[in-house]
Amino acid sequence: MSKPTANLYIDGFNLYRRLLQRHPQDKWLDLEALAEYVLPDYEINRVRYFTAIIKPLPGADPQSPQRQQAYLRALATLPRTSVHLGKFRIDPRIMPVHPTEFDSDGNPVTAKVKKTEEKGSDVALASYLLLDAFKDEADVYVVSTNDSDLVMPMRMVSDDLHRATGLLSPMEPKRSSNELKQTNPSIHRQITVAALAACQLPDVINDGKGKVHRPSKWRLNSEGPDLSEPSNQ
Repeated sequence: MSKPTANLYIDGFNLYRRLLQRHPQDKWLDLEALAEYVLPDYEINRVRYFTAIIKPLPGADPQSPQRQQAYLRALATLPRTSVHLGKFRIDPRIMPVHPTEFDSDGNPVTAKVKKTEEKGSDVALASYLLLDAFKDEADVYVVSTNDSDLVMPMRMVSDDLHRATGLLSPMEPKRSSNELKQTNPSIHRQITVAALAACQLPDVINDGKGKVHRPSKWRLNSEGPDLSEPSNQ
């Protein structure tokens, strides 16, 4: 008897911040293998990965963008995986200092900072989630995130399109977003560190243009997490 099918939608920035940032040795992640590991009772139809091309930041590791480019090249070799890019913005902002301080007039002390943001990925994920569900591509539509901004599209898939949804939390279920859990997904599972370790890409991949190597900083003897962001660095 054939398995039911599943589509997986991965919020790359959220996965990085919630889990991969603390485990750099696991960043060379095979997304299709991960889908099969956490959803062994489903046939994986497709994996959509949402991220943004990062830029070098002052004081951060200047090699982060090169590592991300290597990873995106590696992902492009996976037949069921597609990468969807938002925008990475660095904008000057005036913001209150932390902890809060006040000047002699009682006004909050502010500082000019560089604010980094990933723009467009949530909208793209929601759009493809709804489009694929509308086309009835799979039996269940699974979102990997802890971002409550995705509550509405998950509810629409379930309540309006009458499709089954799933949630893969990049953290312990008891700490995952209550708003997301309240969408009542048919599946709610956790992406564990053990799952990451079991689902790594080969150290060397031939993508037709040449060989793509696992970045040395993402090996088991990695120095630790990077400071620049978002997504896989």
